[in-house]
Amino acid sequence: MLPTVMAVRAAGLIAPKAYQLDFDNLPGGELRRAPDGWHAIVPLGGTKHRLWLREFPASGCAVVVDLPLDSDFGLRLRAARRFWLAFQRPALGEPPLALPALKRRRLILALRAVDGWQQGNSYRQIAQGLFGSHRIAERAWKTDDLRSRTIRLVKLGQRLMRLRWRAFLDKRRGRDDK
Repeated sequence: MLPTVMAVRAAGLIAPKAYQLDFDNLPGGELRRAPDGWHAIVPLGGTKHRLWLREFPASGCAVVVDLPLDSDFGLRLRAARRFWLAFQRPALGEPPLALPALKRRRLILALRAVDGWQQGNSYRQIAQGLFGSHRIAERAWKTDDLRSRTIRLVKLGQRLMRLRWRAFLDKRRGRDDK
């Protein structure tokens, strides 16, 4: 679904400080002139809002969102509400399902390790694939910390597989092999 572009215009009155948009200085945003008016991308409240203005508003001026009564009214109304709520709330921050980088890396390694294990590779071969053969000692493999780490990763991957995490991840990427 394409993002909704909201038509806004200057209201002719001074907006309260909490509702002011400075189109001359949009940190992280974009503003460009086009033959039909001004197009702005305004990062606010953890998302980017796309606005169209026929004329450039004066600094500190309140803006009004135009909501024509047509087939897209509901869509525009939701976009306008999200825009208004962005002024009301602080930035949302990271998405709630985002994983920390180290945990994400560990899960990726676990899924790769269980793939290698399912293909019949030994723990040493899996460790060479994950960490590189240059890190695997020729002697003392039984006491190498990478051997223990590889075994733990395979076991984690098996648990994830039992919990159907791979199917979940494939659906999030848009793949559905069923």
